[in-house]
Amino acid sequence: MSQRYQSHAFLGSHAPLSTLACAGLLIMGSGRTAYALLIAGALVWVYALTVLVLTAAKPLLPVRGKGTLEIFTASFFGAFFLLLFSFFNPFLSMELTLLVLLAPVSCVASKVCSRTGNLDSGPAVGRALLEGLLLGLLILGLALIREPLGFGSLSVPGGPRGITLFFNYEGLYFPVKTAAVSSGALILLGYAVVLFRRCRGRYVHSEDAE
Repeated sequence: MSQRYQSHAFLGSHAPLSTLACAGLLIMGSGRTAYALLIAGALVWVYALTVLVLTAAKPLLPVRGKGTLEIFTASFFGAFFLLLFSFFNPFLSMELTLLVLLAPVSCVASKVCSRTGNLDSGPAVGRALLEGLLLGLLILGLALIREPLGFGSLSVPGGPRGITLFFNYEGLYFPVKTAAVSSGALILLGYAVVLFRRCRGRYVHSEDAE
């Protein structure tokens, strides 16, 4: 298996749909697009700043205890993001406290810090930004399917209640409620994994052909 394949951000061995280490976040964070947008922002923030700080402070870090430092740093930036967002949207931040705090768990579980440990700050942060953004876009993609089908609406963060609805057609037709619950998210995630494996198989086949 080539190094190029393993390091591929979307199809590689550490891609979100390859490890499924963040399956819980994928399911719970994609209930509404407003939730997905907030989680995507938290992921990019936590991934990038955690890798930036740990890469910049690499000469000062002890040999032992790096895993603990990764957990502490990622948790700090996750809590800091939640604190900052609470000033702009306190209702939504309170509702999604658990999901935002799962962003540091995702960062540590992806092992992005150890995989970028030998890179300079620029490439390391770029890699972390890409991985956090891809996971966030995946959650957003699931939300763009689940919310219109399950609730007959499309939402963004904002408004007096925490979210603002662009439209709400629930009274005009019967939404597919299964898409809004966890079982629907699992079904969609299963289809996404199947599609991912097909694309990865074709990618690996093309790599071998070269």
